[in-house]
Amino acid sequence: MKLVLAVSGASGIGLAKKFIDYLPNNIDVHLVMSEHSKIVSYFEENITIHDNKTISASIASGSFGVDVTVVIPCSMNTLAKISCGIADNLVTRVASVAIKERKALLLAPREMPFSAIALENMHKLSSLGVIIAPPVMGYYSDSNSLEDMEKFIIGKWYDVLGIEHNLYKRWE
Repeated sequence: MKLVLAVSGASGIGLAKKFIDYLPNNIDVHLVMSEHSKIVSYFEENITIHDNKTISASIASGSFGVDVTVVIPCSMNTLAKISCGIADNLVTRVASVAIKERKALLLAPREMPFSAIALENMHKLSSLGVIIAPPVMGYYSDSNSLEDMEKFIIGKWYDVLGIEHNLYKRWE
């Protein structure tokens, strides 16, 4: 599986790092970060890092064959651009390609409360098949720590993307 992880905004970047950390080793990961996401280079092997300004990168083409695109966290600015079809950087371009190719696209909006405009943008994207999945805690998950809650959130994202995991205890 080829997976693009796009990181926009600054709040919630730790979840993006953990999203990668828990992925199975057989997934080909491509990473692109917006200018506003200041990340220390702690991403390791099995990851190709792309410059957000390089809109001609391989992952910007439908013929590259990306299976899954995720934007964690997804800023309201990035969400609005994707909703309006604005593909002015690599993050928004790979999202646009996922929509046009009808591939899995998961957006993890990070702000709350959501404005009516943001909700309208999410509704529009959801009606196109985009998975809108903000990092929401599941209080029924028997989480005893922040790490447990994060594993639950990431596990739920993996579930909707078809990525096998054992990050949380399933409902019985």
